[in-house]
Order: sequence, then structure tokens, then C-alpha cells
Amino acid sequence: MRILTFIVLSLFALPAAAAEDKGFVHALALMGEPAYKPDFKHFNYVNPNAPKGGAARLGRQGGFDNFNPVVAGVKGQLDGGVSLVFETLTVQSYDEISTAYGLLAEAMKHPADYSSVTYRLRAEARWHDGKPVTPEDVIFSFDAFKKNSPSYAFYWSHVVKAEKSGERDVTFSFDQPGNRELPQIVGQLIVLPKHWWTGKDANGKPRDITQTTLEKPLGSGPYRLRGFDAQRATVYERVPDYWGAKLPVRVGQNNFDEVRFEYFRDSTVMFEAFKGDQVDFRFENSAKNWATGYDFAAVKEKRVIREEFPERAVGRMQAFVFNLRRDKFKDPRVRRAFNYAFDFEDMNKTIFFGQYERVDSYFSGTGLASEGVPQGREKELLDAFASDLPKDLFTKPYTNPKGGTPALSRDNLREADRLLREAGWIIKDGKRVNAKGERLTVEFLVEDPTSERYILFYKPGLEKLGIGVGLRVADAAQYENRIRDFDFDITNEVWGQSLSPGNEQRDYWGSSAADRPGSRNIGGIKDKVVDALIEKVIFAENREELVAATRALDRVLLWRDYVVPQWSYYKTRTARWDRFAHPETMPEYQSPAFPYLWWYDEARAKKTGGRR
Repeated sequence: MRILTFIVLSLFALPAAAAEDKGFVHALALMGEPAYKPDFKHFNYVNPNAPKGGAARLGRQGGFDNFNPVVAGVKGQLDGGVSLVFETLTVQSYDEISTAYGLLAEAMKHPADYSSVTYRLRAEARWHDGKPVTPEDVIFSFDAFKKNSPSYAFYWSHVVKAEKSGERDVTFSFDQPGNRELPQIVGQLIVLPKHWWTGKDANGKPRDITQTTLEKPLGSGPYRLRGFDAQRATVYERVPDYWGAKLPVRVGQNNFDEVRFEYFRDSTVMFEAFKGDQVDFRFENSAKNWATGYDFAAVKEKRVIREEFPERAVGRMQAFVFNLRRDKFKDPRVRRAFNYAFDFEDMNKTIFFGQYERVDSYFSGTGLASEGVPQGREKELLDAFASDLPKDLFTKPYTNPKGGTPALSRDNLREADRLLREAGWIIKDGKRVNAKGERLTVEFLVEDPTSERYILFYKPGLEKLGIGVGLRVADAAQYENRIRDFDFDITNEVWGQSLSPGNEQRDYWGSSAADRPGSRNIGGIKDKVVDALIEKVIFAENREELVAATRALDRVLLWRDYVVPQWSYYKTRTARWDRFAHPETMPEYQSPAFPYLWWYDEARAKKTGGRR
């Protein structure tokens, strides 16, 4: 499963009843039957009686110059709140591993061989101008995304066309049968209004779906854009006559009258804005802040609440990523040497207050992570590629080097030196050079200035090996452009993973994505074994096969040393001014889900005090 701005889902089997009659169903489930029957009233984790009203202010780092999701990440920086305006064909429940329920679509069906899928739109679905959502809108949106968005074009590469197949029906045809994920992937489509995009703006100028725009967008969702200050703030207001307010998949959600996004160029300034009551709710990703930054008066007075929410549905690989397109990183011994030079344990103790765990899997935090040595079905899959894999992969568990003491650090640097020498990089006049006399140098490219702390901690270990180290902190636009053009040595990246990985793995690690600008295969991995195992993941016919294929893929990626794994914290740290309430039972697989499931609490707000 891929994690995008809009929720992405995965599929393994239709409910049994649907498999029998091949008719339309209200939901598609990962395994077995959907938890919610066709006549369900609302999701179990919402408060159906949540009051409407109040406002929520969130902070974002960076800026925005675009409200057009089609070209997001290609030409412009999309505003973080615009997803409140647009809707998809389906939505996922937060208390099931992966089940999609109709939103714009009231029902869906596909044949037993998964060669196509048909979605039937709700008759009551409306744009904010009152016009109905039509099959023509769906087809227009699919074509626009596939033609103009490299990421979506790749993700939907096996969806060959969308066509109207009934008064409110749209059928998507695939280029091959058997890809069980594709029917639900199509349900992720962000639907845009064709009549608006093919019309003219207030100045009489034709709109262009291929360009960025700061014109207020027309959507069908629970919010619309009320106003904005380019690069600084956006304000979204709840649509009082929203057509879908009483849908079971919407009841108890989107309760704020106003949601505001404030933009900050610097994470430190954004934190100070929160402390100064300019932002209501904060996701805290700094161990230092969490350990030492919340000692101000509002916390002591319990007007600011800190709360951690467990992460159960999302795994991750967070890492330093090598640009494998550059010759100096092509030898795996060089890449492994960089791992030996990274003393995570000392760093964790010194600057992270011991809060983190080292990542040792591309699916860290889930049951899909490889462990021990390969056995059973996983081993069978790997045996087919034994001649192309390291022998140790079959007999030893993958491990990251362990540091934390001067003795361990010295041993690790000795091993790094040995690996570099074997790879042809020797020490000459205190510098690491190759046979041509070229020095081994690296530049770390980052966007967030707070990254300097841990990269500068990493730097001395590399310099002891004779490696020249530089650091470049780029602004958001420059960073995106350089990453898109593969203009970097090493950078940071996080790949989110669901409990049901599938087609997105091609974009993460597949050879076909390695040289495509905008792909998530940032490092440029081209590996025939990885490609073959990705296909095993995508075409797995049951959960057991999926787990085995995913663990095999994970193991190969780890043993190739394509990245230096970093760290993770398997909870979401949040801080908020105590003006809000959330359901007593939060959803198992999506917390805290702010602001979607929360509401403004007048009593708490009065005790907390007025906003500044």
C-alpha cells in the first residue's frame, strides 16, 4: 500500500457474497468480509453526536504556491489543506487493516480475474456549485492525473483506460488480470470537476489543468477554501450544506467550522509559534523538544496537553539514502562502510535522549519485517535467486553495526576501513582516494535545518576514515528540484509502509522507477532480484504468500546495503492547547486523526483561555 496525500488502500479478496453473484457491493475488503455491513450508520470509532463549531489551527513547514493536485510535486508546492476540498471514490475505515467503503461511489464490482473494476457514483454527490459529480468528471480526472503526474502515471501504469459504462458508472480496464490490488487502487482517484477545469476563470482566461494555480478550487468535499495568504496561510471553512454529511463514512467527522494552516520557514519558529498560542495542535518529531522543550507555563498549568498515540498500521524505513547513480556508491562494500561509521547508539544517547530504536527493516514496526534467517515459503522464494544473493543472507540475520562505547566505535571504524580498502579506496596523505587519486567526498542534502544536529554528529566518524564531508541545507523548492533531478550524494528519506504492501513497491525500489524524475526510488535501485520479488508481493494470492514475499524483499534490500538505516519511534507524539476532544475509543489503525475525528470543546476552551 502506498501512502500519499490522500489515503491509499489495498485489496486481496471480495466478500464471499460478491464473489458469488459478481454484483455491486458497498465495500472491498483485504480479507474476508468488511466489518461494516451495507446498512451501517457510522464507523465505531467516531462520536456521531460530536458538536459542530470552533476552529483548529495547524502549523506547516515550508510554503505553497498551488491548489492543483494534478501537478503537485512536479511544478508547485501543494497546500497542505487542499485535501479537505477534494474527494475520492472510496475511503478506508481506520479500524480494519484495509477495507474501502464508497464515498463518491455508492458501490463497486469487478470480475473474478481482476481485469477491470466498475464504480457507480452516488446520485446525490454534488460539487460546491451544486452541479452533480458525473462519470465524465471521473474520466477527466483519471486522464489528467495519468498524463500530467509522473507518480500517478507510474502507479496507474496498468490501468489502460476509464470509460463510461452506465448512467452513473465508470469502468476502469487493466492491461493484465490477477493484480488484486488494482481495483481498490483506482478507488483512490481524486475526482476533479471537468466543467470547472475546462471553463474560464474570473478574468475570462481558460483554466489549464497542467499548470499550478492559486485560484480557489472547486471541490465536492466537506470544506472549501475561504481565503489565503500565499506562502503564509490558508483558511478552510466547513460547507454547511455538504452533500455527504449524513453518509455513514462521514458521520461524526469534519466537525470544525474552520481549519487554518499556518506556514513557517523554520521548524524552530514553528515551535515558538505553538508555545505562543499561534498554533493549536502540533505533531512533535524532535526528541530534544519532547524531552526538554515543554517546560513552559501552559504545560505546567495543563492548558497544553501532551499525548502519544500508538502507531499500529504503518511501518517505515527511515534512512540516509545513497545516490546509486554515482560511481562512488556502486560498490556495496563502500555503502556498508558508511553504516559502520554511523554510531547510532552514541547518537541516540547524546542528542536523542535515548528515545529511539534503530531501524532494521524496510517494514519496521510491522509483522512484515524479516527476522532471523529465511525459513519456509520465504526461503523457497529466495532459493530461486541464490546465485545472485550473498551466501550470508541464508545463514545470518541482517544486523546493523552496534556502537555506543569507544571500543565498539574503534572496531567499527576498523571494519569500515577494511571494506573501503577492499573496494579500492585507500588512505593517502590522510585522505581516502581511489586508484585514480580521486578523493572520496560526500555532500548531505537536507531540507530541515534541524537535520544538521545528527549529520554533524555523524560527520567525525566519516572524516576519521579520510572521507570529505559537506552539508547543504536547501529551501523547500530547491530541495525538491535537486531530488527530482537526482542532484545529490546522500539525503534523508522516509518510506511509509502499510500492512498490505503492493504496487507502490515498484515506485519505491523498482528498476523502472530508478531514472524517472519524481519517483520514490530516490536512490536509483536497479536490481533484478528486487524486481522479481516486488512482483511476488503484488501478485500474492493470500496473506501467507504476501508475508513471505514481503519478508524476502525486505531481506534482499537490507543485504544490498542500499541505505544506512536511521531510527524510529513507534508512537505519534502530539501537543495541543486543551480546547478539543476526541472519541473515547480511537481507531486502532489511524491515530490521532486530527482534525478529522476531533471536535471543539467549549468547556475546555474556556478553562484554557482565549487565543492570542
